[in-house]
Amino acid sequence: MLIAVQLLMKREGELEAQLAKVSIPVIAASTFSTQSTSEGGKKEEEEDDIDLFGSDDEEDTEAERIKEERLVAYAAKTSKKPALIAKSNMILYVKPWDDETDMAEMEKQVRSIQCDGLLWGAAKLVPLAYGIKKLQISSVVEDDKVSVDWLQEQIEAFEELVQSVDIAAFNKNMKTAWLRIEE
Repeated sequence: MLIAVQLLMKREGELEAQLAKVSIPVIAASTFSTQSTSEGGKKEEEEDDIDLFGSDDEEDTEAERIKEERLVAYAAKTSKKPALIAKSNMILYVKPWDDETDMAEMEKQVRSIQCDGLLWGAAKLVPLAYGIKKLQISSVVEDDKVSVDWLQEQIEAFEELVQSVDIAAFNKNMKTAWLRIEE
């Protein structure tokens, strides 16, 4: 084993001596050099000041300034767009107490409920049973302004005419208040 260690140490010395004879050029990571031949045959070195691993404060501040300008422009552009207005289309069945209930008066009372965000539509009488007809009336409500439960309670408050109110159809619509914005 002693002989093996001596042989390895001898080989290591030989390799180190060979390495000293050979010169390996080292390229720095922060700069690049190019060699070109001029007309007189002289070699010139041009160095580019490119720092691949460092930070360039000038470019960072310029990029931040451009980014801020774009964010401000985007915010100004999107603020001009109108907001979405959530609306619901409803068809209500308003049922009377009996066949002697004045349906014209019932419709008049139902349409007398007025508030911001409520729009009444078409109404018609639909046969229910045994000669009794129910009032079918459509409406459009803005969800933020009018509650469906509130509307049902208001209609059912006409106790002498209305027995109950059912929702026959309910559709949500997302409509935009379209305004022409000149840019």
